Amino acid sequence: MSDSQDAASPASRASSTKTAAVADSGERREGSVDPHVGSYPEQLKGGEGHSAIPEDKKEEILENEEDDWAHDPANPRNWTFKKKWIMTGIVSLYTFITPLASSMMAPGLPQIAEHYGVTSETVTALTLSIFLLTFAIGPLFFGPISEMYGRTWVYHIANLLFLAFNLGCAFSDTVGILLGFRLLAGFVGSAPIACGGGTVSDLFSEKDRASAMAVFSLGPLIGPVVGPIAGGFIAQTIGFKYVFVVIAALCGVGAVCGIPFLRETYHPVVRLRRDKRAADPEKVAAAHPHLLEEHGNKWHRISVDLSRPFILLTRSYVCFLLSLYMALMYGIYYLMFTTFPDLFTEVYGFSVGVSGLAYIGLGLGFMSATVVGASVADTIYHKLAIRNGGKGTPEMRIPALIFGSLFVPIGLFWYGWSAQARVHWIMPIIGSGIYGFGMMTTFLPIQLYLVDSFSYAASALAAASVFRSLLGFAFPLFGQQMFAALGLGGGNSLLAGLGIVIGIPFPIWLYFAGERIRAKSPLSR
Repeated sequence: MSDSQDAASPASRASSTKTAAVADSGERREGSVDPHVGSYPEQLKGGEGHSAIPEDKKEEILENEEDDWAHDPANPRNWTFKKKWIMTGIVSLYTFITPLASSMMAPGLPQIAEHYGVTSETVTALTLSIFLLTFAIGPLFFGPISEMYGRTWVYHIANLLFLAFNLGCAFSDTVGILLGFRLLAGFVGSAPIACGGGTVSDLFSEKDRASAMAVFSLGPLIGPVVGPIAGGFIAQTIGFKYVFVVIAALCGVGAVCGIPFLRETYHPVVRLRRDKRAADPEKVAAAHPHLLEEHGNKWHRISVDLSRPFILLTRSYVCFLLSLYMALMYGIYYLMFTTFPDLFTEVYGFSVGVSGLAYIGLGLGFMSATVVGASVADTIYHKLAIRNGGKGTPEMRIPALIFGSLFVPIGLFWYGWSAQARVHWIMPIIGSGIYGFGMMTTFLPIQLYLVDSFSYAASALAAASVFRSLLGFAFPLFGQQMFAALGLGGGNSLLAGLGIVIGIPFPIWLYFAGERIRAKSPLSR
């Protein structure tokens, strides 16, 4: 994740005042470097620098100016290398389990329909996608809760509830009970996703963060793909109920690793807890009044975190359209989860277990995008920044977005018409892989553009996350009817057409007009 602030040297930070910090929040200060160009001064230590996705970029500068927290041993960024990576590993495990659970039951959908006597294709798809309905809403609550009470117990309590709700899914007597437990599981399962990126930002400064973010990103990336592969063989051999039992067992492993070893990393909570234990708490707290003002009022944090994402979606058409494109791709992604079982078992004669292997195409597309797509994005960005005198702008993210958006319709046309023609089974899998490549290659520049462009970066990402999860919930509900009316070729052509209309003209226009739009918007940096 790209950083939204420039990193100043210790000397320049010590000499600047709070007023200068606010006035200078959007410019490079003396002794600083542009983090987007990719070089950092050697004197920048672990606790120095800025968060990856600060909620309020001006607030963070104020807090950093209030005392010498950057060099405090209690600062999680100053922990030992081993301790920081233990924390990262535990959080990565948590963030692997919940996305895994979102899709692990997909190959067993026909068995679920048969077991509960479900004849409606919409209800069958709902058992999978209803997870995403509350998965979209959960981060709006878990974000402020973690800022009030710390991230650690949000992880632990949510993980234990997730374990319980998945056991409830396993032993549900009716489809209604199954839907209820899936709904609850989606809500608590969103907690690691809501807090995980923040934990990595708490632990690592800009110059050390890339590898940690890569490890953290693996869970949400490969979880939804590994899930159906494992779920197919579990459903075929011992029954679909054991899919949920396996998820619960993984939650147990996470609890055994996390509860004894995970420590609080959220800086304001660490500092405020230490103040309460001090001999003179009032005197210590006076050293950072802005921190106390912003994080001492719990209802303030809730109202801010709940309202800002919707303000950005409704008042910024740039945020809305970029989020809409992400949401469209995410909806198609989960639509594939619900159509793959029928396609590969009925058309291509795969067993339930082997049909799970069909998701490998998506996984390979994701993996190649993390290597090729990220490399292309970085290369384009750095070349444009050099041409601009070494100064990067958010619009320099857009060419990578345009590059990735070309693969989305290609993958959908390939997948849809090869499946319609019933050619060799490898062809639709290749098409889904091309789509997966395009999807992940566009996600990264969109997220980075939102972080770079908006003053409230975390709220912009939350807005995009809510939007895409809601479409991920909705698309599978009408997918079967659409494909029944239009066929796999026609239905995917319609989706590809939407991808072209939404995903190509607007980014091209944004590349040329983005700077002018940001200059006029009070929501932008």
